[in-house]
Amino acid sequence: MVSGKTVHEVTYDLLRSLGLTTIFGNPGSTEQTFLQNFPDDFTYVLGLQEASVLAMADGFAQSTGNAALVNLHTAAGTGNAMGSLVAAYRANTPMIVTAGQQTREMSLCDPYLNNPDATLMPQPWVKWSYEPARAEDVPAAFMRAYAVATQPPAGPVFLSIPLDDWNKPALGPAVVRTVSRRVQPDEQRLRAFAARISSARRPLLVLGPEVDRAGAWAAGIAFAEKLRAPVRGGPLSDRCSFPEDHPLYGGPLPLTIAGVSEVLTGHDLAIVIGAQVFRYYPFVPGDYLPAGTDLLQVTADPHLAATAPVGDSLLGDAGVVLEQLLDLVEMPRDRQASPGLQRPSSGDLPAASAPLLPSDVYAALSTVKPDDAAVVMESTSTLADLITWWPTRRPGSFFATGSGGIGWGVPAAVGIALGDRARGVKRTVVASIGDGSFQYSIQALWTAAQHSLPIVFVVQRNGEYAVLKSFALLEETPHVPGMDLPGLDICSLARGFGCRTASVEDAESLVSEFKAALEADGPTVLVVPTQPQLPFLG
Repeated sequence: MVSGKTVHEVTYDLLRSLGLTTIFGNPGSTEQTFLQNFPDDFTYVLGLQEASVLAMADGFAQSTGNAALVNLHTAAGTGNAMGSLVAAYRANTPMIVTAGQQTREMSLCDPYLNNPDATLMPQPWVKWSYEPARAEDVPAAFMRAYAVATQPPAGPVFLSIPLDDWNKPALGPAVVRTVSRRVQPDEQRLRAFAARISSARRPLLVLGPEVDRAGAWAAGIAFAEKLRAPVRGGPLSDRCSFPEDHPLYGGPLPLTIAGVSEVLTGHDLAIVIGAQVFRYYPFVPGDYLPAGTDLLQVTADPHLAATAPVGDSLLGDAGVVLEQLLDLVEMPRDRQASPGLQRPSSGDLPAASAPLLPSDVYAALSTVKPDDAAVVMESTSTLADLITWWPTRRPGSFFATGSGGIGWGVPAAVGIALGDRARGVKRTVVASIGDGSFQYSIQALWTAAQHSLPIVFVVQRNGEYAVLKSFALLEETPHVPGMDLPGLDICSLARGFGCRTASVEDAESLVSEFKAALEADGPTVLVVPTQPQLPFLG
């Protein structure tokens, strides 16, 4: 049965129904049939390179809470975007990634711009990869893609669409379906977990990124306060799930097996909710758990439950489980609350001299950074200083890469700001980016400028890959080349993409320029020369 509408028309009707009216892309010849007669009620966000495009969509989806739609250019564009796709997969970002394909009539002779193994190319960094067997299946493939992308554990999916499919007659209107986004835990196992938590004498609570993604900050705080237990973030977490200025907060866990084991020493139970056990890196051997410590893990991701080297796991939505544990767990009234991190007071700003230390930068800006600002972090060597001076106090306001590859932060900040605008939220996005990381997706600045986005990029110019120098010491690998970054004129580059810029040498001018950036109509790039400082990786 033919509906009288084309595959193109029916698919766009479906996208409207799903709320997917923003498309991120960099148009190629095999995608133009998809983008033809672009509807007035859709928004096309142009990025200048596909790695930036996909990371923008990642930030947009994390801000809005809905799936994002990305359009790439056949094999070449998909290849460009792969690094950002890894980050989206690791961060459980719901996303439909589409790529054009050559015409079906020519596919057998492997023409120019053909992708002969389109569904294999993005694997294993997608939940599902598909090229419809016939044009009539395209709308249904989008519906299935949306269902797969948004069901827990959420993540990106990939569709390869031959360019001649879009103008073919459709069979009829697309079937619109809904799916669940929350997983209910097994009740009997949950009660067993609650009993073990109730009998623990000195528990430690680890709240991971799934808590923030589930909108469960309030439940996490209430649970921690009922336990009177210290709270840690997971190692290298891409979201923050607990207020970092709370009296119970003790900071993120270390990165290594030995470091985590040391932190857990003296605790009879580690309760890990919404996190991997654990995101280790680098390899420093030790016992996964110290003697006398048990571990319970709650996650919505069967893969994370399966790969945990120790402990018992329960599958379930972090918010659902926390709400139920609040009712089920009984704690001794005589337990003393554990002290959290010792934080500097507002009068303890360091005496800064040029070039500034990373702690000087964060301390100075802590006096003027808006409380409701979203922070995007890709200056890994300065993370400890950021947590000290810019503690996350609100849900949905800290974002970092899920993969460890650099180049995500600049375009992700663009996507988060666009997502805020789409959902009617007015806040500044402050992106702390290393000078090395800044170069990977610098073309995303053009999109930020074109959309006049309220972003302040703070680039600490230490002239080196500081994290890699720390690894060189840890791994005893002297004389590794390519660690230094001389000759970068970041302000000139940023101005070329249309951004307001300033280079500042001291704390006073940094604060002044940051205040001006908050009032500017569009993005600002602040470059701050800083003293090199190697982070501790243990």
